[in-house]
Amino acid sequence: MGIFQKLSMLFRSNVTDAISRAENPEKILTQILEDMRGQLAKAKQEVAVAIADERKLRAQVDDEKRQAADWENRAMLAVREGRDDLAKQALVRHQEHAERAAMLEATWRRQAAETEKLKEALRQLNEKIEEAKRKRNLLVAKHKRAQAQRRIHETIAGLSDRSAFEVFDRMAEKIEDTERRALAAAEVTDTLSGDTLEKEFARLEGSDSVDQRLIALKQKMGLLPASADDTKRLRPAHVEEVKDAILEEDG
Repeated sequence: MGIFQKLSMLFRSNVTDAISRAENPEKILTQILEDMRGQLAKAKQEVAVAIADERKLRAQVDDEKRQAADWENRAMLAVREGRDDLAKQALVRHQEHAERAAMLEATWRRQAAETEKLKEALRQLNEKIEEAKRKRNLLVAKHKRAQAQRRIHETIAGLSDRSAFEVFDRMAEKIEDTERRALAAAEVTDTLSGDTLEKEFARLEGSDSVDQRLIALKQKMGLLPASADDTKRLRPAHVEEVKDAILEEDG
């Protein structure tokens, strides 16, 4: 199984496991990106190894071709020197290196093609991770906005619940009714108790206090010459006289 298949399976496993645990989406996305970066680093290492192997094969191909050429040159030298026996041995060596060079070159070409595929897959993976980082920020922002909207709706729902307010209003009405009943009972008790004659005179004296306040007001406005202290010293009999004087003045 290749590194990219392993990486894909790991991502799916991590996402499925995180969703099944119903964790914080922001935390899940961050962890997935961290896993992606870790696996990308491993993928880079494996691709680097593949590139190194491909270059090693290429060097071996070049070396075999160089040796084949060297033995061919030696064979030609032996022919020029009249040493056909050496020329034949040199040609055998030339053939051996040429065959190994051809075999290694075929292997190298396959390795080079696979390496290019790995390099392209690595580039695509890196681009997808960068895209995932951008999407992660967008998804986190959406999640936070959704949480804020949910809290707002919950608050509105709580405010629209009138049950607590209704209980409060009923309790307030009950307390006020109790207070009214207590005041009424006190009034009844006061009516049935005490000296009625005293109450009658108290009412009469109360009416005189209104007349005295009127006189004080007239004095304040300069309509009467008496001072406030003189007014306080007026006897009840004099109050009627002052009232008559005020009425005559108004007339």
